[in-house]
Amino acid sequence: MRVEVDEKSGCCFGVIRAIEKAEQLLDSGVALYSLGEIVHNSVEVQRLTSKGLRVINREEFAQLRRATVLIRAHGEPPQTYETAAANDVTLIDATCPVVLHLQSNISQSHKKAKETGAQLVIFGQRGHAEVNGLVGQAKGEAAVLESVDELHLLDFSRPIILYSQTTKSLEQFALLCSEVRRHLQPGLLFEAHDTVCRQVSHRKPHLHSFAKEHDVIVFVSGYNSSNGKELYQACREVNERSYMVQDREDLRAAWFEGCRSAGVCGATSTPRWLMERVAKAIKTGALA
Repeated sequence: MRVEVDEKSGCCFGVIRAIEKAEQLLDSGVALYSLGEIVHNSVEVQRLTSKGLRVINREEFAQLRRATVLIRAHGEPPQTYETAAANDVTLIDATCPVVLHLQSNISQSHKKAKETGAQLVIFGQRGHAEVNGLVGQAKGEAAVLESVDELHLLDFSRPIILYSQTTKSLEQFALLCSEVRRHLQPGLLFEAHDTVCRQVSHRKPHLHSFAKEHDVIVFVSGYNSSNGKELYQACREVNERSYMVQDREDLRAAWFEGCRSAGVCGATSTPRWLMERVAKAIKTGALA
């Protein structure tokens, strides 16, 4: 059986940058904390915690004094920086540059919305780390829509300024824009800012092609990765023999019966070494 690891899968630039910063500090002996899991992949988190990284929640962060804390690629709201300054905490800011630019734009749009009476709207997953940071830039005064099914949350008698979480679907964002335009009262301002990261969005059509080339697809991702769920569905759309795993222990021999080729791919939070490990297990027949 031929086993191929997708060359275009794996951690995006922002995640790689955050992981590299963490490794550099840990290797130099710094006692490093991460506010939340540095990446939505439990296997990679376990690797970094074995090197000394300590993952903390917001309550624990608020209790820290004179410590060093990594801000992950998803970014943080302004309150996190204020808390760090008050508690003499050194922040290592690994916010993805794409997210950082988006945060700045939302902050400016929030000021505009206050002046014009517009609604500031973010198309994203409620409670997601990146979205929490974006809403924070608007001082909590932004509506979050997860899909077009939530259009009822908007007031179409007021102007609307719309942004998107960087990892959302381009197609779904375009659909949302179309529906907002259809419902908005004539003459009102509608600003639609396409802030979907192309490094993420361009993976979907590529995965369609990759999944068609193989009998079986093994998609490696943390089960809590929203990006992973979306890209996995992209594989399922064209190849029903697509399976999601977190690591090699999740592989099942029955998946590969009659299979001549298997493709291994992953989310923007999946490290290359992990996809290679899964591929090796398939090649050597180390399957449950």
